[in-house]
Amino acid sequence: MEEAILFGLIGWVLGWLLTLFILVMIGRMIVDWAVTFQARGDWVWKVRRVTHGITEPVLSPVRKVLPPVRFGGFGLDLAFTVVFIAALILRSIVW
Repeated sequence: MEEAILFGLIGWVLGWLLTLFILVMIGRMIVDWAVTFQARGDWVWKVRRVTHGITEPVLSPVRKVLPPVRFGGFGLDLAFTVVFIAALILRSIVW
């Protein structure tokens, strides 16, 4: 019985961590768009530094395997998409 409680607690903690990671990824996406559209303000760079600091250790190894795809002046970061979808799937499994 204690094992079930322990696994339930581990699943709950992992679910919350994955939810927070997904929210940080969404924040990174919004801040990157703000920078692309030339948003002004010191807060943009502070938030960008935090979101990139949290997500880049996960995205960087994936980006080595799946480099961004270029469409003229537009680039699609496949690593971001793959990690985001993987985090959603993992969260649905553990939660």
